[in-house]
Amino acid sequence: MADLVYPPIIGTARTLFRALDLKIEIIGADNVPRTGGAVLVSNHVSYLDFIFAGWGALKAGKRKTRFMAKDDVFKHRISGPLMRGMKHIPVDRSDGQPAYETAVAALRAGEVVGVFPEATISRSFVLKKFKTGAARMAADAGVPLLPMAVWGTQRLWTKGRPKTLTRRHTPITIIIGEPIRLTPEDRPVMVTRRLRAAMTELLDRAQTTYPDSPSGPDDAWWQPAHLGGTAPTLEVAEAEDEREAGEKAARRAAKAEAAQG
Repeated sequence: MADLVYPPIIGTARTLFRALDLKIEIIGADNVPRTGGAVLVSNHVSYLDFIFAGWGALKAGKRKTRFMAKDDVFKHRISGPLMRGMKHIPVDRSDGQPAYETAVAALRAGEVVGVFPEATISRSFVLKKFKTGAARMAADAGVPLLPMAVWGTQRLWTKGRPKTLTRRHTPITIIIGEPIRLTPEDRPVMVTRRLRAAMTELLDRAQTTYPDSPSGPDDAWWQPAHLGGTAPTLEVAEAEDEREAGEKAARRAAKAEAAQG
C-alpha cells in the first residue's frame, strides 16, 4: 500500500512524544515479524492505545499497523480523513462482515492489522472477555497472532476521566509477546483462550514492573483494584458498561422514533 498520510502522522507523533518527554519503553521488539501479515492484538485501557500499540510495532519492526475501529471515528470531520488516509479499517458493529473481509484481505497482502479483542476500553484496567474475531482472521489469512500489552496510556486519556494530553514525563510500557502461530486443527475459541492467557501475563508484567506509582489516594484511580488502586473491579466495571450501553440504546431508539414522526 502506498502511504501518503501515515509518514507525516508518525512524524507528528514523534514530535509530541518528545515535547511531552514520554518515557516509552518497548519490550519484546524481536517478536515483531519483519515481513508478512500478522494480527496485532492489544489490551485496551485508553483512547490512545492504537497510537502506542502502533508505535510499538513501528519502532520494533518498522511495521505500519492498520487498526480496526468503530466507524463513528471515520465519520468525524477531523479524525475521519486521517483514519482513512492511514488505511485503518472501519467497523460497523451492526454488520461487521465487510470489515472482517477487508482485514483478511489486508493480512493476505502482508499487512499488520490491529485488533482490540475486548472491543471497548476496560474501566477496571484488567482484561475483559475477548471476542474471537482476531483468532478467526488469523486462521483465515494464515498469519500469526501478535499479543501485546500497553500500560500507562490510561493516565493520559481514558473512559470516565478528564483528558490530560499535556501531561509530561509519563512512563508508557509496551510489551510484545511471542507470535502465536495457528494450525488448521486449532479452533478459534481455544486459540482465543490461549491468546488471552498470553496477554494476561504480558499485562501483569507491564503493571508490576511499571516504573511509577500513584502519588497518593487521589491518584490511585489508574491502578487496578488487585494492585491496591481505586479502579473498579471487573464485575463493577462490566455492570457500568451494561448500564451505559442500555442508555445509548434507549437514546438511539428515541431518536429513531422521533425521526419517524
